[in-house]
Amino acid sequence: MKSRNYERGVDPAELNDDDLFRELGHMYETRMDALRHAADQALDEHSWRMTKLEAEYLARFPDREVDPDRLREGARARGDAGSAR
Repeated sequence: MKSRNYERGVDPAELNDDDLFRELGHMYETRMDALRHAADQALDEHSWRMTKLEAEYLARFPDREVDPDRLREGARARGDAGSAR
């Protein structure tokens, strides 16, 4: 069922997987520009939309593959546990 009152783009729940990935990719491509140059309201909208898209992704893929190198143990194994701080 389509949500006709969804004024902030297509409801992420209504996107197929390919469209969800495309939308997320676009959000990440435009994030730095929005952060550095957008008006406060535009940055708020960008953040809101990105959060909604990411929440939908996590709802669809709760058992997503997690790269062991992205965990603390992986960083410790590389010897750079504190380098990102």
